Amino acid sequence: MKLIIAIIRENQLDQVRVALIEAGVSRITVNHVSGHGRQLQQEEIYRGQRVIPNLVPNIRIEIAVNDDFVKPTIDAILKASTPNESGMVGSGKIFVLPLEDVVRMRTGETGSEAI
Repeated sequence: MKLIIAIIRENQLDQVRVALIEAGVSRITVNHVSGHGRQLQQEEIYRGQRVIPNLVPNIRIEIAVNDDFVKPTIDAILKASTPNESGMVGSGKIFVLPLEDVVRMRTGETGSEAI
């Protein structure tokens, strides 16, 4: 079992959700987050002070999957969120983490059956 965490642009959420559903992944958690990576932070002048703009708003998607669904899930996210060939800075990241155990609270199922 794996936990897949994807950080994507806000405007890509609908395309990613559709691609995940088409790949057979329908259970996701979505959070609004802020951050910045390698994109250049341009300084601005505000009331005579040099200011670096705030963090960039993004979407964090968390998906718990069985091992068989790791590659289709990653492929679906990449297909739906990758910009054109220019490789736009700030396109996001995908993290794959081992998932030790899962418990479905309603039924008490554990492991792969709980996903």
